[in-house]
Amino acid sequence: MKLIRFGEKNNEKPGIILNGSRFDVSSYFEDFNANFFNNNGLTKLKEIIQKKSTNLKEVDKNSRWASCVPKPSKVICVALNYVDHVKEMGRELLDEPTIFFKSPSSVCGPYDPIIIPKTSQKTDYEAELAVLIGKESNYLSSPEEALGVIAGYMAAIDVSERAFQIERGGLWCKGKSADSFCPLGPWLLTSDEMPINYNLNVRLSVNKEVRQNDNTDLMIRRPEVLVHYISQFMTLEVGDVILTGTPKGVGKGMNPECYLKEGDEVIFEIDLLGQQIKNCIRFENL
Repeated sequence: MKLIRFGEKNNEKPGIILNGSRFDVSSYFEDFNANFFNNNGLTKLKEIIQKKSTNLKEVDKNSRWASCVPKPSKVICVALNYVDHVKEMGRELLDEPTIFFKSPSSVCGPYDPIIIPKTSQKTDYEAELAVLIGKESNYLSSPEEALGVIAGYMAAIDVSERAFQIERGGLWCKGKSADSFCPLGPWLLTSDEMPINYNLNVRLSVNKEVRQNDNTDLMIRRPEVLVHYISQFMTLEVGDVILTGTPKGVGKGMNPECYLKEGDEVIFEIDLLGQQIKNCIRFENL
């Protein structure tokens, strides 16, 4: 199934894609939140679709595409998970994953603009595959067990302000957490429909120039390996989002470095997970 959310900010509703169209399921579920996943929401949703699909109300075509999941308690990110990206960043491959956080307030919809922060000169993009945690978990015993707690998969961009992240001291989070820096969607593909080999093409262009064009099969550590690893350090709560790393082609890795500016158009897509279209605007010009 493809789960979506729609509506204006702070008034989003849950929905689903059927035959290429969006349908409203808010009369059955409050949202795709912890209560939904903890109470067999996916099973109930399948039953509703089978019985009521002809009676579901179609979403207005002009309604905003919201983030496909509600604001999570945690957005956990994995750095340096593709060999060529490690090289372009001038780093060395480490024995263990590098993880960091984005603020949940950075989550936005797939067609909402990228807002370049005040004083920013180095706003960058990182195209990523993200997963949603569907079962509270800690100390998972194996990657195989971790597969069972992944509720679904989605497209995400880890938007990053490199000067804030690298040149201003402290933790990376202040370069990762500005408003609009974590677009999710357009839909969450439930895990039962994801091929086990994750052989997904990842493509991102800026003003029609292809910058990233790679495949998730080249990840150093697969999503379930990362979920298992992270669970050894913290409880993963229902609704938590994990970004699994970006391939080569980010702005900081170019020579010369090339960052986003106002008026740029970013188009990003992953096989099976849809397309994001992002226009860049400066905070000062909102």
